[in-house]
Formats: sequence, C-alpha cells, structure tokens
Amino acid sequence: MKKLRYIVTMLALLITGALPMQAQTADSTEVEKLDAIVAEESATDATEDVDVNALVFGHIGDAYEWHIVTIGDTSIRIPLPVIVKSSTGWHCFSSSRLEEGETYEGLYIAEGGTYDGKIVERNAAGEEVRPLDISITKNVLGLFINSTVLVVILLSCARWYKKHPIEEGAPRGGVGMIESLVVMINKDVIKGCIGEDYKRYAPYLLTAFFFVLVNNLMGLIPIFPGGANVTGNIAVTLVLAMITFLFTNLFGTKAYWKDIFWPEVPTWLKVPIPMMPLIEFFGIFTKPFALMIRLFANIMAGHAAVLSLVAIIFITVKVGPVINGSMTVVAVLFGIFMDALELLVAFIQAYVFTMLSAVFIGLSLVKGHETH
Repeated sequence: MKKLRYIVTMLALLITGALPMQAQTADSTEVEKLDAIVAEESATDATEDVDVNALVFGHIGDAYEWHIVTIGDTSIRIPLPVIVKSSTGWHCFSSSRLEEGETYEGLYIAEGGTYDGKIVERNAAGEEVRPLDISITKNVLGLFINSTVLVVILLSCARWYKKHPIEEGAPRGGVGMIESLVVMINKDVIKGCIGEDYKRYAPYLLTAFFFVLVNNLMGLIPIFPGGANVTGNIAVTLVLAMITFLFTNLFGTKAYWKDIFWPEVPTWLKVPIPMMPLIEFFGIFTKPFALMIRLFANIMAGHAAVLSLVAIIFITVKVGPVINGSMTVVAVLFGIFMDALELLVAFIQAYVFTMLSAVFIGLSLVKGHETH
C-alpha cells in the first residue's frame, strides 16, 4: 500500500506541475519521506529474500557444526571438535567458539574468498592462510555414525547365523534381505565380472557396496543422525576410487600391462609415436576418475534437487497466498516423488560403483592370448 501511495503521489506531482513553488517544495518533502519509506521496505524485502544457494549448499556442504533445527530465533546445533595446527602450534577446541565470525586463538572461519567456510588464520603479510586441519566436521561425524550403523547391521546378521543352523531354513526379515543382497552382489556382480579369482576381491567389493548403500540411505534422512552428505562429498568418493585403482593396478597381470604399453594394434600406432600406449596409459586414470565423479555427482545432484523444491515454498511467499499455496502443493508432491526416486538411486549408485569396480579389476586380471 505504501508503494502504491508513492506512485499515486508521483503522478499527482506530474499532473500539477504548474503549482506555485511553495506547493512544489511541500510536495518534494512528502516525496522524500515516501522515498525513505520505499527504500526501507526494499531493504527489508532484500533481507527477507531466500538465498537458495546458501540454503542448498549449506545443507549438502560440510561444516564445523551439525545444525539440527531452528525454532523461532533459537538454533539447535551440535558443536564439533576443531583440531588444527597453525603457525602457533596445535589447537583443539569446540567449534562454538567460532560462531558468528568470532576469532579464537588467531583462528576464524573465512567468509568468501578461496577458503570460504574453512578455518583460516592471517600470516605476517595479513593474508588468509589455511592451517593443517584435521577437525571432526559434519561429514566426518556422519561417516563415523554411518560406519557404526553398517557394522551393527552386519554383526547382527552374523550373530543370527551363529544361533540358527542352516537346517532351520532360510532367514526372514532384515537378515533375509541382507543375505539376498550379499548373494546377488557376490554371484552376479563380483563372480560374473572377475571370474575364477573372485573370492580374493569379494570382501572389498561387498564392503564397498554396503558402505555406499548405507551412506546413501542415511543421507536421505532429514534429521540427526542422518542428513550428512557423505557420498556427495568428493573427498569420500576420491578415497573409494583410489582403493579400486590400487586393487586394479597392483594386482594386474603381465598381459594387462602388455596390453597397455604394447597393445595388439598396427605397428604405426605404436612406433615411432606411441599413440595407443599413451591412450591406454591415460585410461588407467580415467577409470577411477569416472567412478569418483559418477557417485559424487549423482548423490549431490539428488540432494540439491530436493532442497531446491523445498526452497520454492519460501521463494513464492511474497507472490501471494494463492500462488504460494499452489506452488507449495506442487513442491511437496514433487519432493515426495524425488525422495522416492532417491531411494532407488541410492541402491543403483551402490550397485553401479561395485559393478564398475569389479569390471575394472576383472580387466586387470586378463590372461595372455593363446596362440594358434
């Protein structure tokens, strides 16, 4: 209403431009007041706008604390241990000391720049530098929790098998589900892709499958202890891809390395310019890179899509109750659909990661071609 009143007054001033100077002076004073009101409202609106980027990346990104819920002006958070080695030595304290941009022992959380959201200090030149940081962040704590859940589930299944002999029949419920997953991955994926020497790699590949699956599912739970975006963190997927890389290349056969450095192609593709050997050698690193990016991108994109749908509810508040209500219904329905789809994606990504790892390991175990 105030903005409408401002527009009407401006039109009136334009129409009555021939008024005496005193009247125009009085009107200009009124216009200045209205300008101040509109500027104040614009500033208020700007502060109330929803920052979608901060909302999405704040939830899927890592942090030095675990935000649980905000009730009114009260924010419930779990502060986590900060462990860093700066220029003044080792520091270990609670992340609550760094809230709201505070500085503690010369350390603070950077806002913007290269180290945005990371703990930094200033060197002698006044530049922000990052110390050695081994803090227990949200993703690290989520990794501990999810790993504990995985160990408890599998040890519970092992305990059930100790108490129930095979003669009693196949297990049911959760134990039966775990058994069916183990049999499917071990027989169809690991044995099918690697071959006769599959038992040597089965422990790692089964562990990778259940590790990725549990972390994917726990990341879909919106409340503590779920919600940590572990497999959507590229550092975690990098470590998993590196382990597959080591298994693939450390145990590769002579025929595998021969096919890389002297493949069976026309000689002019190998000498004098080693075109094919370079391509094959480059492929050694592109395989684990594809593993890393595939898992990271799919999980992060799924979380970002769900959070973006939720953000629509808050973005359309200023448009009006009708549009906001209709968009809220749409956002909730699509959010439920995306959550259901994410459950399927959680399993598919764990399956694909295990299958590709088994394929890469199986290719490295190739035997020499028979000569006829």
